Amino acid sequence: MTIDWKKEVESRKDDLLNDLVELLKVKSEREDDKKSEDAPFGPGPKAALLHMLGYGERDGFTVKNVDNYAGHIEYGEGDETLGIFCHMDVVPAGDGWDTDPYVPVIKDNRIYARGSSDDKGPSIAAYYALKIIRDLNLPISKKIRFVVGSDEESGWGDMDYYFQHEEKPDFGFSPDAEFPIINGEKGNVSLRLHFASTNTGAVRLDSFKAGLRENMVPGKASAKVTFNDELQAKTVADSFNYFLTSRPVSGEAKVDGNVVTFEVVGKSAHGASPHLGVNAGTYLAAFLSSYEFAGGAKDFLSTIEQYIHEDVYGEKFDIAHEDEKMGKLTMNAGLFSFEADGEDAYVNLNFRYPKGTSATLLTAGMMAKIGANKVKIEERPHHMKPHYVPADDPLVATLLAVYEEHTGQKGEEQIIGGGTFGRLLERGVAYGAMFPDYIDTMHQANEFMDLDDLFNATAIYADAIYRLAK
Repeated sequence: MTIDWKKEVESRKDDLLNDLVELLKVKSEREDDKKSEDAPFGPGPKAALLHMLGYGERDGFTVKNVDNYAGHIEYGEGDETLGIFCHMDVVPAGDGWDTDPYVPVIKDNRIYARGSSDDKGPSIAAYYALKIIRDLNLPISKKIRFVVGSDEESGWGDMDYYFQHEEKPDFGFSPDAEFPIINGEKGNVSLRLHFASTNTGAVRLDSFKAGLRENMVPGKASAKVTFNDELQAKTVADSFNYFLTSRPVSGEAKVDGNVVTFEVVGKSAHGASPHLGVNAGTYLAAFLSSYEFAGGAKDFLSTIEQYIHEDVYGEKFDIAHEDEKMGKLTMNAGLFSFEADGEDAYVNLNFRYPKGTSATLLTAGMMAKIGANKVKIEERPHHMKPHYVPADDPLVATLLAVYEEHTGQKGEEQIIGGGTFGRLLERGVAYGAMFPDYIDTMHQANEFMDLDDLFNATAIYADAIYRLAK
């Protein structure tokens, strides 16, 4: 049987795009201050989960909601289950958008909205691929389970809960990365550096804040500092303005008596690719660290300036590591917090690391540089070890073959620093939906997905799902 997958997508593209637009309107950022027993990650992720599952109910699939943590849309029967893992939650929109991030805009053959490429656009593509297989009544011998998560961007609590109640599929993929395939993912661990929130110097650090999520490069940072007198405050503000002229950031300093409030704007990016961003937090700390702070405030600022600023590979900590297959370790300083005389001050470092190192070695290396008298290092929950599915596995081979036939391009294995739901399964990979040479706007302002890529990915997914399940 020969199937023209692109023709099948073409006949459904208006419905596909309409469904995507409605899904993108749902502001599905995690909000812990609004969570409840009925909405474990806040109202937004729950609403998006229900919206996606609603498409499955509308279209006649078997649908199950697992207590608003996650759910699935199911089709077919068989002894084996093919899993397709997507997620409806998104990172905070942040600033810098040209349009409302939750009012989708189509311009220049692109759809702009938070979640358009990560991961609602690819999710709709994979869902319509499944729908095409069902609509055509194609013969399959395996169960296909389209799993919908709602906490991928934070702690994966959705999947922890889901798999306490549902069996894992035997093999599968996540449409949450790029083509031709991602069959390996670096380890992912966050280490939080805790400092005392004390001030014993001539200058007082009242507060310092930067970052929205540990897996995002902070695009904004702010600090409030009390100086000795008004003259010093004005002099420092002038120095800050000069500092900005020769750095890849913008900002301002507002003087109120002897207190100065600093604002820095950098460039956000995905925490797995920190080199693509400009970390507003480290630039602000680099400027402030030269002043007469002491105590915990000095330790906090000087650590950032000496060991973290303009280093995304851990070289200044002497913890850099590279594996021939998995590549380099990366380090993203995603969260900064200091409140004078508060309970805690910290810097959160998110590491994507290849095989050959570990959280223990990373911690020991940082402690040796900073000193145990200045810092305590905590390993955060949800540590994920490096993951790899061999290139000769039938799953990988099939997906690469489909990609090659649809694009005419050679398919090669890839290993990334990003963490996807593909690693939930021993035989799990990430597969699309971004094509080579795409513009990566995930976790950034003005996130978009190219419409041709969206429709081409749908055709590839339909062919791939059918070959894996027939």
